Amino acid sequence: MKRTKGIILAGGAGTRMYPMTSLYSKQLIAMYDKPMIYYPLSTMILAGVKDILIISNDETIPHYKRLFDDGKHLGMNIEYAVQPEPKGIAQAFTIGEKFIGTDNAVLILGDNIFYGYLNFLREAIENNKAATVFGYFVKDPERYGVVEFDEKGKAVSIEEKPKKPKSNYAVPGIYVFDNSCIQRAKDLQPSKRGELEITDLIKTYLDEDSLQVQKIGRGIAWLDSGTPDSLLDAGTFIASIEQRQGLKIGCIEEAAYKAGFIDKKGMKKIIRNMPDSYYRAYLEKALEHRE
Repeated sequence: MKRTKGIILAGGAGTRMYPMTSLYSKQLIAMYDKPMIYYPLSTMILAGVKDILIISNDETIPHYKRLFDDGKHLGMNIEYAVQPEPKGIAQAFTIGEKFIGTDNAVLILGDNIFYGYLNFLREAIENNKAATVFGYFVKDPERYGVVEFDEKGKAVSIEEKPKKPKSNYAVPGIYVFDNSCIQRAKDLQPSKRGELEITDLIKTYLDEDSLQVQKIGRGIAWLDSGTPDSLLDAGTFIASIEQRQGLKIGCIEEAAYKAGFIDKKGMKKIIRNMPDSYYRAYLEKALEHRE
């Protein structure tokens, strides 16, 4: 089975979040008690993905490097690439061509948060044959890419922000592809917006009858934090869960430890290098409970 490498697309102009994004990309904005990018990174870790490429603009990448360095302390390999200007989600695969190499790829958008039993992603990565995307039931599908299913539950169409949606199943910002995604992205024609649309890339698999669409059940929360209101909602949701359970969401160090990327010795070293904080105290307690 081929390896799967992960890409976090964490750039974009972030104009909807101005002035919060006037200094750096929105994925560095605090979502409750940690930077937003911690959440998609922890999702990748819990799915078993060790090799990660973070794509952002030239001004922001140094900040990500300060946060994660090369990822070795987490038992990972984290690399970085510049997106000179936002030209669509599918551009991530042309930018990441060298990083992906001959492997498969899973892409997550840096402002998409998933909470719940995330084995659906690990299983999709392990079982993917060509392309796998997900369908998530929403009340306002006109805001998203929408999947239409036939009576047997097979995907028959996908449409970006339709005025008359053919279903309530939106495609969240996480996608699993085989290695052909690189060439497919290269072959795409820019849309009217001048971008390489992820929907158009997905359609190339759909047209070949090689697209799998996996419906995500009610036990998973998908939060898109791309506006000030949705950022506040997501932060409030995370705060409520953490305060209720005493367990953190998006804690990359704990995720790496649980995933077996690092051992007890590695976890203790990470903790020693942290300043005194609530975050450090949580990790100390988490490690103590697992010993």
